Amino acid sequence: MLASYQKQFAYYRHLGEGAMAQLTEEELFRDDAAGSNSVAVIVKHLNGNMKSRWTDFLTTDGEKEWRDRDDEFVADFNHQAELEKAWAEGWAVLEGAINGLQPEQLNTIIYIRNEGHTVAEAMNRQLAHYAYHIGQIVMLAKQMKGKDWRSLSIPKGDSKSFNRGKFAEEKGVRHFTDGLMKK
Repeated sequence: MLASYQKQFAYYRHLGEGAMAQLTEEELFRDDAAGSNSVAVIVKHLNGNMKSRWTDFLTTDGEKEWRDRDDEFVADFNHQAELEKAWAEGWAVLEGAINGLQPEQLNTIIYIRNEGHTVAEAMNRQLAHYAYHIGQIVMLAKQMKGKDWRSLSIPKGDSKSFNRGKFAEEKGVRHFTDGLMKK
């Protein structure tokens, strides 16, 4: 189970990075016509959430007193380098926390805003939250790139070919992300 969680988080990091790599600096900071959050603002929020949730997560509440969630939605990154640094810092905290876990700790009770969760439940909660926001990043990037978008999964029209390749492989127990992140 623990290895599966680690691979899932890595997969969402991979998707976010794949989407952002296709954008120019200007596009990373662009708000859409509806005034939604830019990619940069979403990254800033993910950074704050990851640092809060995963810093000393086994011993302290996941909503840290030092976190300023409202500030996470203020568009104040000035350069792509700041965005990339925030992205890397957030993931480093998360990965440091989950890569140090032992399987028996998945049932340990931890708290987020005084609500008890097992570590496994908290990981599910955060996977869903990060998938939601990384999905936003992917959608924004896809809309901005239009016909120049490079698919991060199975490109349109390639499903039959992809499936033929999968069914040509011998049956085996593996994680669906195995091989995907090598692209």
